[in-house]
Amino acid sequence: MCGIAGWVDRERDLRLERETGERMTATMACRGPDDEGLWAGPHALLGHRRLAIIDLEGGVQPMREDAGAPVVLVFSGEVYNFTELREELRGRGHRFTTRSDTEVVLRAYLTWGVDAVRRLNGMFAFAIWDGRSETLLLARDRLGIKPLYYAESGTGLLFGSEPKAILAHPGFEPEIDEQGLAELVGMWPFTTPGEAVYRGMRELLPGHVLVHRPEGTALRRYWHLESRPHTDGFDETTRNVRDLLEDAVGRQLIADVQLCTLVSGGLDSSTITALAAGRQGNGKLATFSVDYRGSRDDFQAHRDTPTLDAPYVARMVEHLGTQHTDVVLDTGDMTAHEETVVRARDLPSMGNIDISLLLLFRAVRRQSTVALSGESADEVFGGYPWHTDPASGTFPWLVTGYEYPWLHPTLVHILKLKDYVRDRYSDAVAEVPRLAGESAEERSRREITYLGLTRHLPALLNRKDRMSMTVGLEVRVPYCDHRLVEYMWNVPWEMKAAGGQEKALLRHAATGLLPEEVRSRTKSRYPSPQGAAYQKAVWDRIEALLHDRESPLRPLLNVPFLTWLVDRVRESPASPQWTMQLSSFLSFDTWLRMYKVRIR
Repeated sequence: MCGIAGWVDRERDLRLERETGERMTATMACRGPDDEGLWAGPHALLGHRRLAIIDLEGGVQPMREDAGAPVVLVFSGEVYNFTELREELRGRGHRFTTRSDTEVVLRAYLTWGVDAVRRLNGMFAFAIWDGRSETLLLARDRLGIKPLYYAESGTGLLFGSEPKAILAHPGFEPEIDEQGLAELVGMWPFTTPGEAVYRGMRELLPGHVLVHRPEGTALRRYWHLESRPHTDGFDETTRNVRDLLEDAVGRQLIADVQLCTLVSGGLDSSTITALAAGRQGNGKLATFSVDYRGSRDDFQAHRDTPTLDAPYVARMVEHLGTQHTDVVLDTGDMTAHEETVVRARDLPSMGNIDISLLLLFRAVRRQSTVALSGESADEVFGGYPWHTDPASGTFPWLVTGYEYPWLHPTLVHILKLKDYVRDRYSDAVAEVPRLAGESAEERSRREITYLGLTRHLPALLNRKDRMSMTVGLEVRVPYCDHRLVEYMWNVPWEMKAAGGQEKALLRHAATGLLPEEVRSRTKSRYPSPQGAAYQKAVWDRIEALLHDRESPLRPLLNVPFLTWLVDRVRESPASPQWTMQLSSFLSFDTWLRMYKVRIR
């Protein structure tokens, strides 16, 4: 994993702008603590920070090939089928000087051009400057696991793994307009694909490449889901899912550094952990989980969190004999890390669940450089409540906040938030690839699955990327293997939920891997702190913000409503859900202050 940054401008000699390139690249230091590099040509600057995972001595970037003119690559991520591609390229006459997947990507481009990206299985974001045609190519993986942003700047184009790389350029100012503000408060944290919130900045869409030539810039889609009839029976489908998962996990265990898995005691992470342990040998795999001090005493069962993780984690560790570490967090200290998570995102955070994930990853990084995670199984296999009852008419995860009671009524009116969200929902549904002859119920199931994969999942992947890379940890997500996603897209709901059980197909595919109590455990979402000390800290800060006339966020708030809410909480403790939402809301104020954001 790494961080990339760059600048292309055909009307300036960028060899004289190395200082700016170095400043942009330096913002990526957390993503790549092991090495750094900068290549400067007459019209292009490409910077790289490296987290060494494969071929620790080789694979130095930017990587350059002289093909009559420089062809230069900066790459972030992993290509899991690089060994097969390397053999194919050798058969075409290429000679390799490293063992890295980066060199495979560069030589694949020299052989197949832009179409090389279609051959890659992995998580990646990269930039190639082709001096032969003065063309910049930006590419991002199919599911958007690795981030990449860009912005047109005068006569050029800026790019970076994170917004902070672009913000470090002197020609780009941190501003948001009405659309950016509507995106933030109406959709956050589940942003619309392509929206970067900052005025003039865009996120490269998953499954897309951007080609920036002297005659103009073009965005091309190289991957999308395709709807077709599913003809495999249940047993064959189960075998195919198991085979795809085993292959994905096997590929993603390749590393020249210490590797581990994240385990919550749930079906998703436990299946990945069991498959990884089977490959590495029981007793050799390191595993990590997160918990909160006093969680047993503070726990309040909820529809989304019916059970504590700890007993199930213990059962998995006993079952597999892994080298396990429980990372136990003190909820009273959680608020001390808010600025860190905002800096990691360059935007408001998701509050306490960002902070806890950051602290988990910080502990993991002391022992491992790569971790495998169970993220995205719910989106792929249909594990959320809204998969069971998909008829919502909007993004189902936004229903509780649809009235925006904490925002100033005038702001809600100006931004037309309900209209904005409705339009984004309509745009999303219009993209769904249909299947001829499907019933209304099947159509609805397909829509909700598409929304999850393209609107809900990207926010979770973004969270995992930012919190892990801010401590220099690479997190891999086997359930995002595009072959598995493509296959599961067309599996009918009656197979996914056979017997009326969530993710039944995955449970059947995991037969023999897990203790039965883990395999049959009902989904419980990522834990959030419920201790009284943490709740008090959050609500004390809300109250202080309401009295802070210097707060840049205060003019946007419905102060009477929030004052009433604070008073109510003083009389009766708030639900963990309210505390979690408002801990995220507090980070808006932190972000506006830290980044000196101008609202136009």
